[in-house]
Amino acid sequence: MITFLILIALFLIAFWGFMQQPKFGKAPSGDRLKLILNSPQYKNGKFENQNYTPDLAEGVSYFSMFYEFFFKKVERKTPTDLIPSVKTNLLALSLDQDVLVWFGHSSYFIQLAGKRFLIDPVFSGNASPIPGTTKSFKGTDIYTVDDLPEIDYLLITHDHYDHLDYETILKLKPKTKKVITALGIGSHFEFWGFPAENIIEKDWFNKVALDQNLTLYTAPSRHFSGRSFKRCNTLWTSFILETNDFKMYLGGDSGYDSHYKEIYEKYGPFDIALIDNGQYDEKWKYIHNMPEDVINAMKDLKPKRVLPVHSSKFVLALHPWDEPLKRITELNQNLENPFPLVTPMIGELVELRNENQQFKKWWEGIL
Repeated sequence: MITFLILIALFLIAFWGFMQQPKFGKAPSGDRLKLILNSPQYKNGKFENQNYTPDLAEGVSYFSMFYEFFFKKVERKTPTDLIPSVKTNLLALSLDQDVLVWFGHSSYFIQLAGKRFLIDPVFSGNASPIPGTTKSFKGTDIYTVDDLPEIDYLLITHDHYDHLDYETILKLKPKTKKVITALGIGSHFEFWGFPAENIIEKDWFNKVALDQNLTLYTAPSRHFSGRSFKRCNTLWTSFILETNDFKMYLGGDSGYDSHYKEIYEKYGPFDIALIDNGQYDEKWKYIHNMPEDVINAMKDLKPKRVLPVHSSKFVLALHPWDEPLKRITELNQNLENPFPLVTPMIGELVELRNENQQFKKWWEGIL
């Protein structure tokens, strides 16, 4: 019994030490906490979605969910082939080019109106605080921070590890002019050494004037947050990026809800929309879109083009790795008026103002 208690004590000490690592960030306090407490989204001691959002679907337990995730066999959950890619030289891009480059999952680079944006970058090869547990697919890590030019605005939709990667963020520090994110997340950045004056935190439905021809808005998504055991002590958001003649919806992670229609009515119309499509499951359908939900979101947002994201880099759900792109393509083709889908390979240059640009079904034939 004494030996057992000693082992338990050692485990608890080791676990406590592990949780003190800076990668877990820092809970909001001081002025940042005051902003949170005054937010209409902060209720009952945590941030809440616009409508009731259970963590799991009715009848699903955490035990059954975790058991399936670790023990259920799923064919082709991870690709055995190399994910194809194109290595665009981002350092050589002219600033007058309005372009987007996707890095897999929900990480991407945008040049618009002479400014450079980086959204939810994860270049460490892992989407988990535990090393080696959620590794990126072979071929998806062709970019590093060294391949990036100076970033005018680093946008972070929420603080989950597959969107806010500590290792990547530290390397980006000398290249990043401003960070724009949702309430509470600035606490992580300040803790990691970013100057407070370079961190902009916003609630939903806020406006950030970037220059005379460039405006950013924050808007709802249906999700949750947290880097440790306490959930929803920081806010999650989507963004709208707008010039005088071009508008983008940058969705972040979200389940389907009425916010898509509300966002269109308040901020639309959109030239292109990036929508969460991947790493989904009926068990947590309220916080990640199922493919059918993506179609409904597209109908609500009415964009000229749609770029499905949140796929093709990490295993976070129990579906074949290429199912998100296959399903959204099939469902879209069955619409009376299909939306033009933007499906680039990792690194492929997307011309934001070229509505006629064509993309291959690059995932076909990849095992």
